[in-house]
Amino acid sequence: MTEKKREGLSKIIDQFRGKRVLVIGDVMLDEYIWGKVRRISPEAPVPVVEVKEKTFMAGGAGNSASNIASLGGNVKIAGVIGEDPQAALFCEKLNALGVDTSGLTRDPDHPTITKTRVIANKQHVVRVDVEKREPLSSDSEKSLLQTIEDQIRWAQIVVISDYGKHVVSEKVAQKVIQLATSEEKSVIIDPKGNNYEKYKNATLITPNVMEAEMVLNRDLSSESDIMEAGKSLNELINGKAILLTRGSEGMTLFHNRGETITIPAVARNLFDVTGAGDTVVATLAISLAADASLEDAVYLANLAAGLVVEKLGTATVTCDELRKSILDDERG
Repeated sequence: MTEKKREGLSKIIDQFRGKRVLVIGDVMLDEYIWGKVRRISPEAPVPVVEVKEKTFMAGGAGNSASNIASLGGNVKIAGVIGEDPQAALFCEKLNALGVDTSGLTRDPDHPTITKTRVIANKQHVVRVDVEKREPLSSDSEKSLLQTIEDQIRWAQIVVISDYGKHVVSEKVAQKVIQLATSEEKSVIIDPKGNNYEKYKNATLITPNVMEAEMVLNRDLSSESDIMEAGKSLNELINGKAILLTRGSEGMTLFHNRGETITIPAVARNLFDVTGAGDTVVATLAISLAADASLEDAVYLANLAAGLVVEKLGTATVTCDELRKSILDDERG
């Protein structure tokens, strides 16, 4: 990386503090049970985990919000939680980071989604999910939309974190995009599922290769396949750009005007990809709110993703880590 490029990216990071971002989407509590395995159960051929510690993190859209806060942003979050101890713990974790959780809709019929991961000897042993796989009630959806309408004027940029848990319905997604467009604000979406019609007219969506294959119903095994996929996805959503995240192959940005930019992945020790997509959209959002070009925002998001996959569990990235990553990056 040239010295001029380093200086430019560092100046963008200097502008992160206080940028206002509204995060909308599926929220969940990530629980980690840490322990050791010393023996196999006599009852079944499974490891016996001796629990040493339990930790909790805000997951899903909550992780996107956590990452933005960790980078110095001013964050509000809108989603749906239950009326249960998990909801209180979720809010506690975000409030500790300075995230405004007043926009969360409470629905007693939808328990707070909780993902419990058992980690033993630094290995992910099992995950247990607690969730209710049903659409929101009309009252909950109405309450959520009212909150979004109230908060969107405050935000400089909007993130939709779709985990396919029914909060980001087509109605909600399109209403958010319409409201943001009327306020001349960008909408960045981390998508899920194969209904990309609901993301129509979004500013930027960030599917990975597997998600793109599912939506387009074809394999993307070659570079030409990737290029065609980007064009097809842009036509599908009628937005400004597609950022296709490609794992070890980096990221490719497709502008709707036809320009294509591929940024190679940062060479890292891959440890855990949990929440990497959340880190990408968070870094994109705060960078664009800081008036970065789309290319520079993607470059920073790529560095942030490289940092977070080296951490175990749901994790965030700091400005200092990003600055160091810029200095360490030897690519041109």
